[in-house]
Order: sequence, then C-alpha cells, then structure tokens
Amino acid sequence: EFCGLEFQNPFLLAASPATARSEMIERAFDAGWGGAVTKLMGLKPRPSPHPYVVAFSFGGKMIGVENIDSIVYPLEDWLPKIETLKKRYPDKILVSNLTGDGDVSAWQEMTKKVQDVGVDMIELNLSCPLTEKERTIGAAVGQDPKLTFEVVKWVKEVANVPVMVKLTPNVTDITSIAKAAERGGADALSAINTVLGFVGIDLKTMEPKPSVNGISAFGGYSGPAIKPIALRCVAQVAKSTKLPISGVGGISTWEDTVEFLLAGASTVQLCTAIMFKGYRIIDHLKDGVSDYLREKGFDSIRDIVGHVLPKLTSIEKLDFTYQVIPHVDRSECTKCGLCHLACRDAGYEAIELDEEKLPIVNMEKCGSCGLCSQVCPPGAISLEPRR
Repeated sequence: EFCGLEFQNPFLLAASPATARSEMIERAFDAGWGGAVTKLMGLKPRPSPHPYVVAFSFGGKMIGVENIDSIVYPLEDWLPKIETLKKRYPDKILVSNLTGDGDVSAWQEMTKKVQDVGVDMIELNLSCPLTEKERTIGAAVGQDPKLTFEVVKWVKEVANVPVMVKLTPNVTDITSIAKAAERGGADALSAINTVLGFVGIDLKTMEPKPSVNGISAFGGYSGPAIKPIALRCVAQVAKSTKLPISGVGGISTWEDTVEFLLAGASTVQLCTAIMFKGYRIIDHLKDGVSDYLREKGFDSIRDIVGHVLPKLTSIEKLDFTYQVIPHVDRSECTKCGLCHLACRDAGYEAIELDEEKLPIVNMEKCGSCGLCSQVCPPGAISLEPRR
C-alpha cells in the first residue's frame, strides 16, 4: 500500500527511456512489474540531443550511466495511451511524470487532463538537472523551497489523485525541499533523480562524453555508483517528513531494494538496471524480497519500512569508546597481501606478512579503521569489538 493505492509489488519502472512508449510499459506489466512512471511529458515538447547515453566503468564493471536526454513528450500524445493502458491493466499502478513551465495554469491543466484519462498518481518532475536555460522547470524549481511549495500547492488545488514530488540530490540540504513539498500538500516523495555529473573524456579524440558532434554537456548520472547518495537522501527525507517515499537511484538487486525499504522507502523505482538487463529482472527482485521477509519472520513489507532509521544519528553522538580489531582466518587467506598494502600505505602500518606471506596484526599499532576487512577479496578478515 502506497498513498492509499494497492500495489501488486513494490517495484515500479522509473520515468526514463524504459517507459518512453506505452508498448514498453505493457511488456513490463506482462513481465510482472507492479507499476510504471511514464517518461517526462508536458505541454511544451522538447527534443533531445543524440547520442545521449554513455556508461561509466570501473575495474571492468559498469557502475554508472550518464545521460543528457532532455526530451519532453507531448502530453496530448500520451493521454489516449494512458487511457488504454489503464483499461488493459486495471490492477497495475500508472504514474504520470509531469513538467511545467512555471505557470499555474499549465500545471493545473496537465493535472486535470491526466487524471481525467485514469492515471493513478502524478509525479511532479521538480528535479531534472538538464534545464539550465529555463529557470522555471526541473531542478531549477526543486532547488528552491519557495518554488517547490508553490508548484505543489498549484497542483494539489485541482488534483484528485495522489501527488508525488521527485526530489533532486543536487542541493545543499534535501530536507528543506522535502519539507517545502510537504507543506505544499504533497502526498508522497520520490528520491532521488539523477546526480549532475561529467562521466569522462575520450582520450583519443579529446572530446567530452557523450560526444554530440564533438561537444557535450553535464548530464544526469545514475546507476549503482549513486546508490549511497540515494540511500542517504531517502533516510534524511524519511527522518524529516511524514510522507511515504518511493526510493530511486542505483537499485539493481533485491538486496538494494531491502536496504531502501529499511531506510524508509515503501516502494522503489528502477531504470539503469533495466537498460542493461531488461524487464526480466523483476522475478529475481520479487523472489529475493519475499524470501528475505520470510527468513526474517516478517509478514509484509510495511513491517520493515524505516527499520534502520532509529539507528542513524550524527557522528558526534556515536560511541567513541567502541573499537574493533581485525581477526584473520588464516585458513581462508589467499596470501594476496592486499590487507598489508592497504594498511601500510593508507592505514596504521599494523599488518605485516610472516614467512608464509600470511598477515599478522600488531594490535598496538591497529587504529580500528576497518580498512583491511574491506579490501580482503575472500573475506578472510573479520572485525571483533574491543573497548
């Protein structure tokens, strides 16, 4: 349950290229997704440069994607498609992602039109980072508490379906924006949109990526690499407002999903994972979350939402008497020497290697940082508490 709506499962397609056409949403619904947020639509259509997607890899693995996709689809084109989707899939949740031009009449006109054709919920895009010229849409609104409050208030004056506000992480304090949306009457929040980034440069051509005839622009960065940012934002928003949250950003697995639920989200949205693995990942996501709930003895998702929030505090309130010491399972050690290298060059020089190339920890030098356990490939180093 989310904003009074019954979801078959907590998984939605985020507003993205994965929901650019109604036929794509139909295939996702057939595959088992609980809901979908349409690609951005508005009264004033906008094109997009091409190519607009470039991946970022680290250690041979894709960990992020930057896009400069600035397209806004015509609202009028989507209205009959929304109506058809709801008739064919009455049990699926369909959300319209809308953008305005700063004018109250435009926001209210769009709201009335999408709800008249049966949309279940509206998501206000106050977070798109690709609108530097137009200061009355996207992140330009979502970075200003006053503008956020005004837009939400305008929409809520005519809305008869739940209104969700999509937040941008490209702010100093996301809680101030979340609170402004709450004061404006928002029914829910989705956190977060993409992180403004610059993914890299082609060293052969010395052109920025993605290259649009030799030129590029800062874009929206998504994927596994932004998960820590998104998870932090969800927790901050959950602790500062009473609104339900749809978690977005870097979710690729059922484990990621559970973490977002524990941090305060009630539903989750995915995009980048679908770009590389397709809609088929839904079965793994659903099964994983269900198995986790059964294993932990919980009856439903609502039992774990926000479970970790009481355990999050400020650094100065932590127990500074608590320390840990590394314990090395020598039978599991592969003698790679990474713990020695990391501790020597970025730690406390507390780990030496014996004649067999196995690590020995000097407890007098150990600073309890935990670095050695993080770099150990086989996980042969555990941390044990000490005071």
